[in-house]
Amino acid sequence: MTCEMIFANARLCLPGEVITGQVQVRDGLIAGIDTGAAVPAGAIDCAGDWLSPGLIELHTDNLERHISPRPKVNWPHHAAIVAHDAELAGCGISTVFDAIRVGSIMTGHRADYARYARAMADEILAMRARGALRISHHLHLRAETCSETLIEELEEFGADDRVGIVSLMDHTPGQRQFADISKFETYVRGKHAMSETDFADYLVYLEGLYARLGATHEAATVAAAARFGATLASHDDTTAAHVAASAAHGVKLAEFPTTLEAARACRERGIAVIMGAPNLIRGGSHSGNVAAADLADAGILDIVSSDYVPAALLQAAVRLGHRWGDMAQGMATVTAAPAAAVGLADRGRLAVGLRADLLRFAEVGGVPVTRGLWVQGARVA
Repeated sequence: MTCEMIFANARLCLPGEVITGQVQVRDGLIAGIDTGAAVPAGAIDCAGDWLSPGLIELHTDNLERHISPRPKVNWPHHAAIVAHDAELAGCGISTVFDAIRVGSIMTGHRADYARYARAMADEILAMRARGALRISHHLHLRAETCSETLIEELEEFGADDRVGIVSLMDHTPGQRQFADISKFETYVRGKHAMSETDFADYLVYLEGLYARLGATHEAATVAAAARFGATLASHDDTTAAHVAASAAHGVKLAEFPTTLEAARACRERGIAVIMGAPNLIRGGSHSGNVAAADLADAGILDIVSSDYVPAALLQAAVRLGHRWGDMAQGMATVTAAPAAAVGLADRGRLAVGLRADLLRFAEVGGVPVTRGLWVQGARVA
């Protein structure tokens, strides 16, 4: 049975421009785009609201918050996955890459962390197969190179696991995000109630661990991304040398470069730059890194991620649209650009033949408000 609908009298965020017009949908795909404010009989009158592609989220830790809503609380995972999915849909996100850590440390230190990636992936994929999820879910494996079990955990995944992104994570003390050891100490000791002596011992262990396995783990991660057919990403590049190493590995996406130097080096090497929406909304990085707004003003911000606040994704895109005086460009940072970065050619743009993943939203008091989300033509929020 053919299913048709029309979204009329909307401000359409098209590639490179905004027009008033309508979008026709047939059998889950965009079947036509016309200009003008006319509202045909039976059409959805958007009353001048914005209509954009559904948002595409490449890096979110939001699932972790649902699984562990309080310290030492482990919420039933299937219920947590459904709640996470519903929250994202309510924020206008139609495609998500759920971030899952691979690589663990289990030798008895207080700050160790256990394996969970394969089991969590199985649960997400199972709920997807059962039709319990509203939006499109893919996996983003965050490969901790300073770990003990990375290679064996990567070997548990294959080409059929919907792994779309693999990121090289180096959280070795003294490197990248933790170049300032005092910040790492504050983080670890505060989180794990660790004594000064215990922290010193843990620091020595981590440095030795990376010295033994870091290079091997980097090579294994690069190989795994190729095996999965996934986009390879770097994380927290800080210097031009970091970016050069990323480029040598075949990195296509730089998550949260910490300095203007690194972001510029990414642009020079054709690596897309992704920054956190909370950084933009709050006016700066909570950890003292480069401000997303500075990269936006310098013309070297390509993609925005909600990171740890799903509602921030749409808010940041709209803010960028106003900052640049170009809403089409602002919305592209959360639609077309992330789709291109991970090779999803069937979505991310309002164009005939693409998936009818559509977001209707308005601005109320300067805040974007979701009016509806459709995934392949079916309303999900």
